Amino acid sequence: MRGRASVMTAVAAAGVLALTACSSGDDAETTSSASGDAAPAELTPVSVQLQWLTQAQFACYYSALDQGYYEDAGLDVTILPGAVDIVPIDVLTSGSADFAISWVPKVLGAIEQGAAVTNVAQIFERSGTLQVAFADSGIESAADLAGMKVGSWGYGNEWELIAGMQASGVTLEDLDGGSTVQQAFDMNAFIAGDIDAAQAMTYNEYAQVLEVVNPETGELYTEDDLVVIDWNDEGTAMLQDAIWADSERLASDEDYAASTTAFIKGTIEGCVFAKDDPQAAADIVTAAGSTLGTSHQLWMANEINKLIFPSTSGVGHINEDQWDATVAMALETVNPEGSTIITTEPPETAYSNEYVDAALAELEADGVDVMGADYAPIEVTLNEGGE
Repeated sequence: MRGRASVMTAVAAAGVLALTACSSGDDAETTSSASGDAAPAELTPVSVQLQWLTQAQFACYYSALDQGYYEDAGLDVTILPGAVDIVPIDVLTSGSADFAISWVPKVLGAIEQGAAVTNVAQIFERSGTLQVAFADSGIESAADLAGMKVGSWGYGNEWELIAGMQASGVTLEDLDGGSTVQQAFDMNAFIAGDIDAAQAMTYNEYAQVLEVVNPETGELYTEDDLVVIDWNDEGTAMLQDAIWADSERLASDEDYAASTTAFIKGTIEGCVFAKDDPQAAADIVTAAGSTLGTSHQLWMANEINKLIFPSTSGVGHINEDQWDATVAMALETVNPEGSTIITTEPPETAYSNEYVDAALAELEADGVDVMGADYAPIEVTLNEGGE
């Protein structure tokens, strides 16, 4: 669900799901062969490293692959699911993938340490991170976290929480225990009462709570049983899922630069498909190997759409104000060790709208709605256990 940091030395071949777009003789783009016969156009092979396991968080990519959008763009795409010990940017910089999906603040730190990578498309315009508490906890905002047991996954996922507390005058030392509680990648400790406010993504852990039976009512927990601190509302949201490319290859390899635009184009088409038919997108991800329950997968697809649509400037365009805000917080937010995410402004190569804007122009010329101004989420009913 997110890039959990632990240094990776190689991408293991075993257990990695590789989904490859294929062309058929009937409907593939064709070029003329030397003999004059029509031959299938050659597709350019590229790979993308996700930051977590196969799930609807990545519905844009799986939908683009399934629906042939990558193939239409001239690409043969392999999707590499993530894992707890895979750092997407490490995979990209090692040359084991052509693109990587990762959160911006995490990559800013890697760039300062020497990673030559560029954000070429900001797929998520909004943050999906919440801090969740029970409605009777007395917690309503970040300012109320003082004296509470506050959970966090760590590994770079804690920055919005810390920034939100700092903006509200709450330090880590003000928390019960003097720091955050190390939270597992689930909501078990929260439901058991061991954590007062737990970290959750709108599209995953928050739903996990709503899939559990409330022992006091015998029914599933409802949103009325909970209170959420949304960092978008608190003003400390940071940019999350973005497509990252190799900066040096972009500058020196025209074919790679062209493939970058093509990959973004296909991905945006996948996002539009998932917006228009979240159930189909959820089914595609399930068929690709996700083990999440049916209702949970649909919830995730629906919530992911909310992070993308409606788009302010076109899906993937990197809004300068959001980039600058994320950088500013990365320079100011202090972690438990007393250091900030970065100590200096990132280089100009840290992001570029050149490739995404080219993709958006092509899509708009084709009549694709890249803004989704009329987007409205669907209603999803969660079942116990997400089934």
